[in-house]
Amino acid sequence: MQLIRNRPGQHSATAGERTVVAVGNFDGVHLGHQQLITHSKDLAESGESVAVVTFEPLPQAFFNPQKAPARLSTVYQKLDLLAHHGVDRAWLMRFDLALSRLQARDFVREVLVEGLAACKVVVGADFRFGHRREGDVLMLRDLGVEFGFGVEIFSAVFLGESRISSTAIRQALAEGELDKAAAMLGRPFRMEGHVVRGEQLGRDLGYPTANLRIRARPQPIAGIFAVWVRVNGAWHAAVANVGWRPTVGGKEPLLEVHVFDFEDQLYGQRLEVEFVAKLREETRFENIEQLVTQMRRDELEARRILAFMDMPE
Repeated sequence: MQLIRNRPGQHSATAGERTVVAVGNFDGVHLGHQQLITHSKDLAESGESVAVVTFEPLPQAFFNPQKAPARLSTVYQKLDLLAHHGVDRAWLMRFDLALSRLQARDFVREVLVEGLAACKVVVGADFRFGHRREGDVLMLRDLGVEFGFGVEIFSAVFLGESRISSTAIRQALAEGELDKAAAMLGRPFRMEGHVVRGEQLGRDLGYPTANLRIRARPQPIAGIFAVWVRVNGAWHAAVANVGWRPTVGGKEPLLEVHVFDFEDQLYGQRLEVEFVAKLREETRFENIEQLVTQMRRDELEARRILAFMDMPE
């Protein structure tokens, strides 16, 4: 998959290029996003490629950082998933003040027409674009007539009676409903990152942990979980804590993973963590002894749950 990082107006399509373009945040690349991509691929005729225009940070996070939505994927995960689902080109736009002030017509001309040579544009029914969200699907259709591209409005995708959306998945994860979130994502929820050096308190307590700084913030989950961890391509059973570690005075949110029956050093390695079941909420204990007792219980419960689960492929 080709990755474009240029600003609007700084990238030009090649002569003769024709592209089906899907536009959106694509946080988590859930089942709704996946079906939108599939629909875009179905629309593409011979010689036409499929492109996605997406934004980082999410516009909501730019305009109101204190109420930024929890993130379902890092940039790395999002791009990897887009490539996996067959996108030919991804234009990753930095959402900043300049982009927020770009007029709707200029966005269409500079990005969709001149930048990607759009012959068809696929968006959701609630799509808005341009300065102060001035553009909607009706304006997009009018601009499509002017610039010579078709517009496809992609209908919402439902799971039972529930509309699949990033918001619904965030809510499911926040409530510990991992199976529901996985059904809407089309896969179990995962977090990833590189292992950093911590204070080695877990090792002193008999529970060495790999500490991963949370790269996609705010995180959508918190608490203690039974998880699978991928290390160098191999999956291992583990228990994880996502949170602030109140008993030991944590200063920032971390993803801590204790990998069962594993002795190798993990510092600097990139780990992928797949969440299977929530065990409990994060708790502040009165003393370290109480914490260690609960950690033993968490380990036993996680081992029991994972013993009946298939390891990820």
